[in-house]
Amino acid sequence: MILLLPPAYKCFGRYGVKKEEYEDAIEPMQAELVGMARWAKATGQRIVVIFEGRDTAGKGGAIQAVREALNPRQCRVVALSKPTEAEQTQWYFQRYIPHLPSAGEIVLFDRSWYNRAGVEKVMGYAAPEQVSAFLAQAPLFEKQLVEDGILLFKYWLGTDQTEQEERLRERLEDPLKRWKLSPVDLAARDKYDAYTEAREVMLAATHTDWAPWTLVDFNDQKRGRLTLVRDLLDRLPDTAVEPTTIDFPPLAREPQAEHYGVLQPIASYVPEDRD
Repeated sequence: MILLLPPAYKCFGRYGVKKEEYEDAIEPMQAELVGMARWAKATGQRIVVIFEGRDTAGKGGAIQAVREALNPRQCRVVALSKPTEAEQTQWYFQRYIPHLPSAGEIVLFDRSWYNRAGVEKVMGYAAPEQVSAFLAQAPLFEKQLVEDGILLFKYWLGTDQTEQEERLRERLEDPLKRWKLSPVDLAARDKYDAYTEAREVMLAATHTDWAPWTLVDFNDQKRGRLTLVRDLLDRLPDTAVEPTTIDFPPLAREPQAEHYGVLQPIASYVPEDRD
């Protein structure tokens, strides 16, 4: 059975989690994530987390919630662009393999090999026989990863079409978010049902004992992030590794002020007077 995580933290009410409430809830979880990263480094664990879901569901925000407090040298985000001409001639999974983690690393896939079962299928970028081959091969590929010791977590983020439309319009109207709105996003607006059908076929073929899917409601993105991060932490083994003790003696002299000789800093920014 697919694990469907309901919206958590009912104490926040049904109309969304406020910023202050979210920050109070996510901070201790991020402290646990730091501990998880310390455990992964100490034990040589390799962790892969896949973020899939609807356009605008909030994959970027969920990824940021996981990686925000972690060392970027240890925790990498992989968000591949469309395949090159050379990559289109390769075995489909080949271009993802170099991005898998080494010992002690955490890799977060902002979309993944499941593009083939989603956008490529729905938008006609992949032939039906290519999609069928993928659905047959993906469980075997993932079984090899898990049997080799990789901890693999697969999340699918869902949102209603009404909420999706509001977020697309926000991207259109906000110049800071316009880059998120692609022609594919616009073309996909009329394919909500097709994406639903593709998702169900994907889940039926690739939800396995060794690499199960977890579905998370992201109609409220803050609540969704909290639900996802809490679930990820709860599914990891006991990650208690004490931090290394660091001796931090006082300075042997008075602290010095910064000073310059060859060059001087540029003038500090001063907000314009808007009165």
